[in-house]
Order: sequence, then structure tokens, then C-alpha cells
Amino acid sequence: MNKFTKYILGIVAFILLTCQHVSAQRVYTVDLKEDIGPNAWRTMKNAIKQAKANNAEYLLIDLNTYGGALNFADSIRSSLLNDNPFKSIVFVNNNAASAGALISLAADYIYMHTGASLGAASVVNQQGEVLPEKYQSYMRGLMRATAEARGRDPKMAEAFVDPSISIPSLKEDGKLLTLTATEAVNAGLAKKSIKSEVDIYSDLNITKPEVTEHQLTWVDHFIALLVNPLVSGLLIMGIIGGIYFELQTPGIGFALVVALVCAALFFAPLYLQGLAENWEIAIFVLGVILVALEIFVIPGFGVAGIGGIILILCGLAFSMVANDYFDFKLTQPGLLMNSFIIVIGAMVLTIILAVIFGRNILESSAFKRLVLQDEQQAKEGYTSSVSKPNLINKVGITKTVLRPGGKIEIDNVWYDAVALDSYIDVGEEVYVEKHENYNLFVRKISERKA
Repeated sequence: MNKFTKYILGIVAFILLTCQHVSAQRVYTVDLKEDIGPNAWRTMKNAIKQAKANNAEYLLIDLNTYGGALNFADSIRSSLLNDNPFKSIVFVNNNAASAGALISLAADYIYMHTGASLGAASVVNQQGEVLPEKYQSYMRGLMRATAEARGRDPKMAEAFVDPSISIPSLKEDGKLLTLTATEAVNAGLAKKSIKSEVDIYSDLNITKPEVTEHQLTWVDHFIALLVNPLVSGLLIMGIIGGIYFELQTPGIGFALVVALVCAALFFAPLYLQGLAENWEIAIFVLGVILVALEIFVIPGFGVAGIGGIILILCGLAFSMVANDYFDFKLTQPGLLMNSFIIVIGAMVLTIILAVIFGRNILESSAFKRLVLQDEQQAKEGYTSSVSKPNLINKVGITKTVLRPGGKIEIDNVWYDAVALDSYIDVGEEVYVEKHENYNLFVRKISERKA
């Protein structure tokens, strides 16, 4: 073989390798097989970000959902309609109903598994009841705009929401439009009916796909756990219980740490999911401050206390629901009421448990060690009344409002006390009438028997 032949063969090999490299196309895949909500939106947001970072030419969404929250579906829709460097593909792997249909229409290409369905996108509440016209009108507009943006028939997209639209060849009048894979292809909404993702690559001439699958991290799983309504309710109980027990003990101790940790675990994932906003967290903090002022500074129980409780309630409930400064039109109907039920239920349960077990917890040796009670006694002038059984008829001053429980000071030492008069304001002179169950029972000096 002469030099010229070797030279020609080298050029041919270089061209073949170059063509092989050029033909390889990057595909980033992500599963969306859940109700469309904060977790789905977080997954899609991260997947789109990673697809761009990987210089992917295609983003393939393996979709199977019966729907979900409109606001999060709209966020996913908007992200797909943006000027992305990749082509988006939705593979309807069985179901794309309601919010799933909206997301599908936002993709560059729709492929449907044999036997899959697409449509039925009217807005319903959590009981499946169709909501008033204002919700349907907004959804119809979204469906039309999305279809138009991708060159699809807007009338057909609107028929997913509006049963009054007549398409005799595909549905009866008065019925919502739901398409099979074959019907969607024939109607021009879907590109092809397929059996697997391999068929997508073949149809789009992706001869050498370099496929990267989106992986959920432990952070994603942890956040998904924390935004579960049951876990949110438990965290609210930890917040309220921690605040309650901290107000029963002076100084910064274990109870406050529990409240702060629970608050961080409650608000942080909701903030990352785009639910909790700064103003919602701020009104919660303001509510806690008002309650503390009511207990320690302002006499009586009035505007500050009631207002603080309302702000705490609203701060927690609003943080669980997407809204734009009290505008809940994009929120899935019923979620706001559910969030208030969760918060109120957790608060009531916490109060019941505090009443039943609170005193035993406060006086337990474990709790005393956790709140560093021994150091408080030595350095801060506080002691449990059980350590001083000889205080009958002693005179002291109320350091907090007694409703009926609170704190009094006798000889520069603080004690737990219960008012026999039901309510005694801060700064009142009281005397100890009896001592039972680790508490001093006191009356106003003015009520002292002769």
C-alpha cells in the first residue's frame, strides 16, 4: 500500500469518525408520573436546567398523570414554551388528562403509547365537581394559547375544556373531548402512536442518542416528604408546642430550639417549591411576636393576642398554597380550605396534648436537663416550686399574667404559679395559699382572708 492510498484512507476514516460524532444527539429524559403539584414542578424545573447544562438537543418527558394543580401545570407549560435550546417531546405513556393535556400541548412533539388517552381538561375541585365558569374560561384560554403557540388546532384544544364545542367526528355534543392515540394522530395533535421510546428516536431520525436520565437526589426526596400534608401537620404541632413550652420556661432552651427547627423544616421546602413567600413568613413571625407581647408585656388578653393568633394561622396556611398576595385564582380549588383545616387541626391537637401532658413534660427530669433548668436556677433566679415546700403565705409579685398559670417572683426567685382567682394581671402582689402538684396556688393580696 503506497503513501497516497494510506493518505486517502486516513481522510476517509477521519470523515467517518466526524460524521459518527455529529450524528450522536444528546437526549435528556425525565419521568413525570404523578399528580401535577409542587414536586412535579420542582422536578421539571431541575430537569430543564440540567438539560440546558448538558447541551441536550431533546428533552423527553415520559408523562403519565390524571392532572393536578393548574398553577404548577401553567408553570411547566410556560417553561416548555420558552425559547429553549432543545426540542421538547412528551411521550404520553397511558394518561395525559387535565393538567397533563395542557403540558402535552406545550411540547414540540407529542407521541402517544398505543392505548393512551389525551384530554378531559375541565377544572374540577378535589371531589371531581366541575367549577364555575370563571375557572373554565381561564383554562380554555390557556389551552387555546398553548395550541396556537405550537401550531395545533386551538378549537380542538378548547374542546378538552368546553363540552359545548361541536366536533361531530370525535365527540358527542355536550361531552368533553378525550382522544385515543390513533384519534390524536389523525387529528394532528400527536405525531405518532408508538410502543416505546425507541420508536421516537427512529421517527425523529435520532440514530445515535446519548441518553441521560434525570435522577432525583436525596434532597428532592426529603423535600417531597416534608411537603406531605401529614408531615406538615406534625411540623406545625412542633412549632406551636415548642412556642408554648418555651413560654412556660424562662430563657432560651430546648423547646425554642424544637420550634425553630420545625419552623425551618416547614417553611424551607415550601419556599424552595415556590409556595411560601417572604411576606407569608413575615406575618407568621409577627404573629408570634404579638402573642409574646400579649403574654409578657401587655396586660389582659385583647387585640394583640387575638391578632397574633390570626397572623400565625394565616402565615402557616397561606404558605402551603400558591397565591399572589391573596390572589388564589390559579390555586387548585379546595387547597386553601384544606391548608386551614390542617393548621387549625394541628393547633387544636397541640393545645389538647399540652393541657393533658404539658405539666408532666415540664416537670420531667429529661425536660429539665434539656432546658438547662439547673443552670437557670443557679444563674437566673428561677426554680421549680417543688424544691421549696415552705412557701405557704409568702408574698410575691406576678412576673407574667396568670391565666391561670404563669410565673411569680418571691425573694428574687421565679416560680410556677396558678391563680385561684382565674386571672391575675402582671405586677400584682399575690400570696401563696397552697402548694400542690409542683405548683404554687396564689391569690391577690386584696383577696386575702382575714
